[in-house]
Amino acid sequence: MTTTAGRTSIELRPFTAVAAQADLEDLQQRLERTRFAPAAPGDSWDYGTPESYLRDMVERWKGFDWRAVEARLNAYPQFTTEIDGQPLHFLHVRSPNPGATPLLLAHTYPGSVLDFLDMIDPLVDPVAHGGRAEDAFDVVVPSMPGFGFSTPLVGEGWTMARVARTYDALMRGLGYASYGIHGSDGGAMVGRELAVLDPEGFRGAHVLHLFSFPSGAPGEMDDFGPAEYAALAHAQWFQSVGAYNTMNASRPQTVAAGLADSPVATLAYSELFESFGNGTSLVSPEQVLAQATLYWLTNTYATAARYHYAEQHSGAEPVVSTGRIGVAVFKDDFQTIRSLAERDNARIEHWSTFPRGGHFAAMEVPQDVVADLRVFFA
Repeated sequence: MTTTAGRTSIELRPFTAVAAQADLEDLQQRLERTRFAPAAPGDSWDYGTPESYLRDMVERWKGFDWRAVEARLNAYPQFTTEIDGQPLHFLHVRSPNPGATPLLLAHTYPGSVLDFLDMIDPLVDPVAHGGRAEDAFDVVVPSMPGFGFSTPLVGEGWTMARVARTYDALMRGLGYASYGIHGSDGGAMVGRELAVLDPEGFRGAHVLHLFSFPSGAPGEMDDFGPAEYAALAHAQWFQSVGAYNTMNASRPQTVAAGLADSPVATLAYSELFESFGNGTSLVSPEQVLAQATLYWLTNTYATAARYHYAEQHSGAEPVVSTGRIGVAVFKDDFQTIRSLAERDNARIEHWSTFPRGGHFAAMEVPQDVVADLRVFFA
């Protein structure tokens, strides 16, 4: 099937997620043979992912039903296409309500399209989920190139800006002359890059973070109060435990060797799902295992990690975005500082805060994310 919008034409191929039974059996065998590292003193999260956590999660993983996750995915229309030679997998769920707002959902790192499984139905059929018909969305959920089923990753230089251009081509190719985007983490960075592009018909980027930091300019922190200083302290803590950022940005292929060979290494390296063990994450063990299984079965942690390297070596200069942006800040997540965000983004038209939820709010408190999307895109 070919769809065309303006000068964009893409070939769509229906897709069904079905892992080879041999691969699932191999995963089980590897889990049975796990060799755990000796526990660090106290076996706490201070040193990284604890041995006791991994032992518990491995036992859960042995009984995990990946086929049930596949069934949830396959309940929605899925497709693959190619854009500039790059394979791209996505879900495309149209609302039964006419005039629905086209919305692209951009996933996290180390997340995937699984981030949004609890949001799709309320978005496309709001009347059945406490909303109004005019709140309806047509939803497109791509696997970022190099993640999940969007493989192999073709070429170099896959920055968030390049992903933004690819997603714009996807939406145009699907026939949408106008659309918005929502994202967290890497997805939020892609959303901001689309706001920088501000293509014709762009309805805005709804993001959970704008990564704006003090520049050292005189007076920029003069009006800071307790909330701003707490946000800076949280960012410093986040940086202190985010060693994967440094590793991915400098030696991604080194760490990829272990992640490709050991499912437990993949699980341990996904500690961001546990908010680095600070006790605030609301992501369930089953959600963590679903994400880890998808990465393992598709062998995509190597190409997912490479984005940090591409960003670090892009040479891109900072630029102020002029596209429409809305921000939702969740209690136990990175706290965007509004004055700094407004310095870097000229059209922040929506700002909301939530007393519960963290870095993976789409999985933790999906109803709150849905409600805020309805407000922003109303």
